[in-house]
Amino acid sequence: MKLTRRVFMQLTGSAALMVSAPTVLAQGLSVKRLPLPCSPAEGKWIGSACQGCTQYCAIEVFNQNGRATRVRGNQNSKGNHGFCCPRGHLIPQENYDPDRIKQPLKRTNPQKGRGIDPKWIPISWDEALDIVADKMVELRNAGEPERLLYLKGRYGNTSHALLYGTLTKLFGSPNNFSTSALCAETEKMGPGYTQGLFSYRDYDLGNSKCVVFWGTDPFASNRQVPNVISRLGELQKKGILITVDPRLSTAAAKSKEWLPILPGTDGALANAIAHVLLTEGLWNKDFVGDFADGKNLFVPGKTVDPQAFKENNTLGLITYWNEEAKDWTPERAAKECRLDAEQIRRVAKAMGQAAPNVIVWMGPGVCMNPRGTYTAMVVHALNGILGSVDNVGGTHDPVKSLSGKYPSMDKYIDELAKAHGKGKKIDGRGDLDMPAAMKAKLGSGVVTNNIANYMLENPDFVKVMISSWTNTPFAAADGKRWEKALANVPFFVHMVPFPSEMTQFADIVLPSTFNAAEGMGAVTGFGSMHAWTSLQQPTCDRIWDVKQEENEVTWLLAEKLAKKGWPTLLNYYSTEFVDPETGARPTNEKEFQLITTKIASAPCWLRTSKPIPGDQINGWEDFRKRGMHNSAPQVYKKHWGGKFPTPSGKFEFVSGDLKKVLEAHAAKYNTTPDKILDACHYQAKGIKGWMPHYEEPLRHGEEKQYPFLFIDHKSRLNREGRSANLPWMQEFKKCDAGDRSWGDVLKINPIDAKALGIQDNDIVEISSPVGTIVTEVKLWEGVGPGTVAKAYGQGHWAYGQIAAKEYGKTPRGGNNNEILVDDYDRLSGTSCRNGGFTRVNIKKISQKL
Repeated sequence: MKLTRRVFMQLTGSAALMVSAPTVLAQGLSVKRLPLPCSPAEGKWIGSACQGCTQYCAIEVFNQNGRATRVRGNQNSKGNHGFCCPRGHLIPQENYDPDRIKQPLKRTNPQKGRGIDPKWIPISWDEALDIVADKMVELRNAGEPERLLYLKGRYGNTSHALLYGTLTKLFGSPNNFSTSALCAETEKMGPGYTQGLFSYRDYDLGNSKCVVFWGTDPFASNRQVPNVISRLGELQKKGILITVDPRLSTAAAKSKEWLPILPGTDGALANAIAHVLLTEGLWNKDFVGDFADGKNLFVPGKTVDPQAFKENNTLGLITYWNEEAKDWTPERAAKECRLDAEQIRRVAKAMGQAAPNVIVWMGPGVCMNPRGTYTAMVVHALNGILGSVDNVGGTHDPVKSLSGKYPSMDKYIDELAKAHGKGKKIDGRGDLDMPAAMKAKLGSGVVTNNIANYMLENPDFVKVMISSWTNTPFAAADGKRWEKALANVPFFVHMVPFPSEMTQFADIVLPSTFNAAEGMGAVTGFGSMHAWTSLQQPTCDRIWDVKQEENEVTWLLAEKLAKKGWPTLLNYYSTEFVDPETGARPTNEKEFQLITTKIASAPCWLRTSKPIPGDQINGWEDFRKRGMHNSAPQVYKKHWGGKFPTPSGKFEFVSGDLKKVLEAHAAKYNTTPDKILDACHYQAKGIKGWMPHYEEPLRHGEEKQYPFLFIDHKSRLNREGRSANLPWMQEFKKCDAGDRSWGDVLKINPIDAKALGIQDNDIVEISSPVGTIVTEVKLWEGVGPGTVAKAYGQGHWAYGQIAAKEYGKTPRGGNNNEILVDDYDRLSGTSCRNGGFTRVNIKKISQKL
């Protein structure tokens, strides 16, 4: 109907009739006026765990007639207070993604590579697992079990103990790896080599008077997003928020002070803040100590006699001052960091005045770069100076969640497994230039991205590869190396819910459950001064032929291996695993799934002579109903008084553990710690090798050819890299500062754009020493001149009909990892992705059509 003036007058003139009649017909237009009857939605909230990030929030999923329709935080949770962040709300779309893998698939095209059709054919689970078992048994019969490689993605404790742990250990392969080194592991080196805590930290936000978000944006990504969002109002009301980030993040927008630091210079700023705290007498004397006569002898540029200062809970503060902090004035740091000296001084004083109720919240942006260990140490050292460690309103090590241990497998390890299972891992850990000394132990850190380099150099070594919930060709820096490496693997099994880039190289695809909605297992997490164990359990009916990789598939594979002559795995599972409530042993995959979950969660609900700390839960069914267990709250100052897990028992500004690690590694290779550090591309010499200090950023690419520093950041809608195929993610991508819906933009400062002749929406080519991607441009003052920023997540050439512009061939936008150089913080083994370590060039291709 055409709305003319005459029709409009007829409609408005009918207003009196509309009041008295349910329906008015005017020129064929029906207007209903009475409200329809409504009622609350009928259904049931069922507890689960999100796993959209490493916070692993306890959640509840609303089940309506067997379907998962809504998500909220678990109402019993003391970690997220009953809320979940935007990533949690994406769960129903992810669960019902029409592009999910719905049944096992077999490759029929022997050729492998990007853009090559695998020519899948559907097969049964029975046939698929028969093929997998045959290939595995061939390795055992040939006496080369070490040629089995297992790679696991981000997942919970049950997977770690079954697939990652028992399968490879009993089989006889040392080559089991996680993808944790692609995440944020280097930040653990800061608290690890100062206070003995190789872990992410918890924060007493409820009592803090000053929070410094340093290289992190917990309003949008990383950990504790629901907790931080829910506390924003009170944090702004009673304290001060400060953000150190080269990009105008959500945290920066909410903060009173934003320091837009030059990427990679965080250590210089930390030194300057320490310099001000010490020269102004703002260190926390209860925690740190004081000069014997009470007179402050910290004077810029002048050394201090160590005997003049008596330390309480710290060791080596005077050494740190004399060797490092005394010369780092705000003016010097301002030049290095491209900041204002007065702002540095103002921020340092604000932190000192709020001490000890201060949190220096360090994130991956600080340290996921080639010299990140020392940056992590010097930034975290501020918590020691401020006395916020273990203190009210400060930073804490996590409360321990309650979880059970699986039975020992030692007696099931046969001679072949003993002989081959302790060989050298192929990720290069422990090499001269790769100490990978996580947890103060040489070779204990995984070097995930280096596996591809070994596979390329030794293309015949890996004969069978199994991987679950992974996508290294997309998620790892310079991921095309993984494409080449995977193309050489004779037999590759991928266990995933979604058809990722990595899946395109598989010979057998086993469709996994989407575990937040369909799986079962015990998942642990911590935050808001508590820890928890949440129960992942089916919250809806499965509508496709999928199985959970961490328990169902593991059992079914064990049965197949037993039939083909290797019964060890099945014997271990069927004999040693006992239901802690009923005493029953598993006889099939469903029983195994249930029993392993009950064992892992039993300390939360199983009544014994010892009281259960935290929530009081009355048995398994009560645990299933509640969906989680909260621990008792954090205890303050539990490490004060010589109880830190360091060689001295104190917070160390001169690390005894790092000194021991470097000396042991040097002895192994008959060299010196200085030469080890040089081989690992660090600048430190002498005592600085085991203390917090500033290292100049190592950058790849000549500045003349690649004039811009690239800033990679994460979207608030990025569910561990698994949400790009969801319409909601694409539609709401504009919620990320500077981004656009259904787009992929490079954010560039208007000054730089003008110099390059680039306008908003232009199409540009971003090139680095290792690759090139194409995307749109957004002119944005949220990045400084000389830097450009782009959110990670777009650029898929597979994964689904929405994630890719043309599935299997053409990406939607560009993948940041195609231009990031493959490099490492070698003391931890972690891959680099932050700190502007990769330089790029920007070239205009065309205007947007």
